[in-house]
Amino acid sequence: MKAAILGSPIAHSLSPVLHRAAYTAAGLTGWTYEAIECGEAGLPALVARCGADWAGLSLTMPLKRAILPLLDRVDPLAAAVGGVNTVVFVRGRRHGYNTDVAGIVDALAAAGLTEPRSAVILGAGATACSAMAALRETGLCAVTVEVRDETRAAALLAVAQRLGVRVDLRPLGSPGGLAGKDLLISTVPAGAADSYAMRTCAGETPGAVFDVVYAPWPTSLALAAEKAGAVVIGGFDLLLHQAAGQFELMTGRRPAPLGAMRAAGLAELDRRAAAAVPS
Repeated sequence: MKAAILGSPIAHSLSPVLHRAAYTAAGLTGWTYEAIECGEAGLPALVARCGADWAGLSLTMPLKRAILPLLDRVDPLAAAVGGVNTVVFVRGRRHGYNTDVAGIVDALAAAGLTEPRSAVILGAGATACSAMAALRETGLCAVTVEVRDETRAAALLAVAQRLGVRVDLRPLGSPGGLAGKDLLISTVPAGAADSYAMRTCAGETPGAVFDVVYAPWPTSLALAAEKAGAVVIGGFDLLLHQAAGQFELMTGRRPAPLGAMRAAGLAELDRRAAAAVPS
């Protein structure tokens, strides 16, 4: 059976390492998982070419919303969030799911954060929407969201309305936004949250920081948060847990070999870090 991750750019993706390790540990011989460069324009044709020998697809930016009109069925949670990161082929039909939400919940729980009382999300894209849904799963009904351009937050606000979450929308970098918060979730690219690193070092420290970036790691924000004594969660934890959910969906609910996936992913990150060091 075939599976793949689609997105652009995609060469850096760690997903093939995680899924292939899972296949090996689960004894799924003959299963393959590739990374395929694909933008929005090429998505319909690529999905149309997936036949009966395909188990499913993983989707990353910029395809999580673009895939929606190509699906026969969308899981209610994915529909509410407005983004699909997993397609499973079932008897010729395309079923869409979102495992990012559960991945964030699981990553938070692994760090002991099961019921945060307050949170700030940086960003308004698909991952930010999943983060908001994950916080709703923990029981949080109100969040602060800081964005670079408030005019581009319409999709996130629509998701909040569907989920029943109250949003305090603020410009990115608003002063005082972190004071007394249990959790900061950064869904912005590496470097975009550096100003929050400086603020964290200056004493405006949330109880925990979840930076969804996994490479390069640690980010400036993660380093500052750790130095300030906050709990730090990295993007690898999200990637691992959402990939485990994808594995289970694509293999008919077979339990994901999380330990093998974690070990393979961390080994690959170590290899990449060593290769990047000048000799």
